[in-house]
Amino acid sequence: MNITTIWSFLLVLSGLIFVHELGHFLVARRCGIRVLKFSIGFGPRVWGVVRGYTDYCISAFPLGGFVKMLGENPDEVEDVSVSDREQSFSHKPVYQRAAVVAAGPVSNLLFAWFIIFAILVIYGNPQLLPVIGEIKAGSPAEKAGIQKGDTIIYVNGKAVHEWNDAADIIKSSDGNPIAMELKRGDGLFRVTVQPETQTLKNIFGEEIKTPIVGITAKGDVEIEKLNFISAVHLSATRTWDMIVLTLQGFVKLFQRVIPLSTLGGPIMIAQMAGQQAELGMVNLFFFMAILSINLGILNLLPVPILDGGHLVFYAIEAALGRPLSLKQIEIAQKVGMLLLGSLMLLVFYNDIMRVLGFAPEIMPKP
Repeated sequence: MNITTIWSFLLVLSGLIFVHELGHFLVARRCGIRVLKFSIGFGPRVWGVVRGYTDYCISAFPLGGFVKMLGENPDEVEDVSVSDREQSFSHKPVYQRAAVVAAGPVSNLLFAWFIIFAILVIYGNPQLLPVIGEIKAGSPAEKAGIQKGDTIIYVNGKAVHEWNDAADIIKSSDGNPIAMELKRGDGLFRVTVQPETQTLKNIFGEEIKTPIVGITAKGDVEIEKLNFISAVHLSATRTWDMIVLTLQGFVKLFQRVIPLSTLGGPIMIAQMAGQQAELGMVNLFFFMAILSINLGILNLLPVPILDGGHLVFYAIEAALGRPLSLKQIEIAQKVGMLLLGSLMLLVFYNDIMRVLGFAPEIMPKP
């Protein structure tokens, strides 16, 4: 493990943990809850400072973090003095407790949006130009007279600004003839292409039938400069698309479409962070945005011990008009710990198998 892998892993991991716990912390303080500890890491306290009631510290084991609040655990409720109950988590209305818990994963989702927004503002929006690179022999494109180097201007009367514009229109054609206008040299010409349907694999490895014309992009990229409003809109759109894709990924895992062997833990994250750092800081921060979305959604799953599990408890409390009993919560949390512990063992096992060469790399080295 080289120095790039180490510093990039620490940057990504500590950044995501800090943002998550900061969300809990800020909303807790806004609700008037006394925060006793804000820790990056678990285990023994290594370093920190105390300000007011709060100990801001770094703990020995960096794979996580926590915010400790007064009266946070159900078994601590009776120990909170009457004078302190106004600042006790458990004595707050259920909607405020739910807001504090939800703030962590929501902060991760907002952080992903901010990273993408910052990249678009500072660096710009890279667009793959609609210039044709290769023509598949015997393909509909070759039969229509399309050549390497032609630039796609319109498809079915719709303007094409980047390669994905043309690709999306072709995919949605349902195999019907496609009218294309292209530029070759200084001249324009029009052709009609009859797509052929082929069976391909999507991002999840599922076989799907899709119409194709047999062309690939040349690879020319243009950086589009965006104003503030355009960057806000595009970053929100891309963040939402990534959230939907991540949710689909979780569903595919449960459906066993995506094998469990593809899951990874800290070792895989460190390797991937190092690879992205070597490609440049933009790649590293984009990778960080993807991880932030995964962390946010993972924590929203309705599993006891995760934030989503606590939100389920509060929803039940709101519906019944009373909280679950301490025994019911303890049983649920034991189930949650068993599930989470099993997941941790699985991802560590997958990591070790990849390091030993008994499983394929998820992301090949550049």
